[in-house]
Amino acid sequence: MKSKTIERWSPWIFLVSVVLLWELICSGFGVSEFIFPSPSRIWEQLVEYRDVILAHAWRTYWVTMVGFGIAILVGVMLGFIIGSSRIAYAAVYPLMTAFNALPKAAFVPILVVWFGIGVGPAILTAFLISFFPIMVNIATGLATLEPELEDVLRVLGAKRWDVLVKVGLPRSMPYFFGSLKVAITLAFVGTTVSEMTASNEGIGYLLISAGSAMQMGLAFGGLVVVGVMAMAMYEIFDYIERHTTGWAHRGSQH
Repeated sequence: MKSKTIERWSPWIFLVSVVLLWELICSGFGVSEFIFPSPSRIWEQLVEYRDVILAHAWRTYWVTMVGFGIAILVGVMLGFIIGSSRIAYAAVYPLMTAFNALPKAAFVPILVVWFGIGVGPAILTAFLISFFPIMVNIATGLATLEPELEDVLRVLGAKRWDVLVKVGLPRSMPYFFGSLKVAITLAFVGTTVSEMTASNEGIGYLLISAGSAMQMGLAFGGLVVVGVMAMAMYEIFDYIERHTTGWAHRGSQH
């Protein structure tokens, strides 16, 4: 019981320790806020500009969720197609891997030409950067279905479709939720990067504006807000995973 309590509170203990150390370094060495603002200064800027930050944060959040929703649909469909066929896996997977290696920030100028400055490039950047982990994990979950299990199900009269839908997809759920926790953080990165170059709203735009005005506390505050939003979504998916796929994790309790 004691070890579980420590484990539960360890992230918060570590976070508080880092913040205290950060504050001590900034105050002890007299670090200028224009170079590296202290946590107390960041908090002051967050409170002072809370209305502006909330407006930009809401824009970044809903744009990210739209792009992420598209990524889930496309990732699951592509993952199912690739994972259900050895030929598709061999043909498409290497190409998708090569595509994922391309820097997504390089797509932003192209997307601006196609869709103009606004939500379009941000949504598509969030989608492009986050669909790959979902696709890969669904494909992996289906492609690694044990041949022996599939043979037994075939003997019992199950068709290929039945094996994939009734056994393969449920077996892929732990992979799926694992990919969501990775993909949602990447989606926020994609949106913020796009907003920094192709938007007049959002946290990315706020970062550029604050940096230009030398308000580094506000800029760091924007980063904190993005981190909080990404972490909140991560925890939501983690909660859903623990309560829907607990059978896949040894020692899980509900």
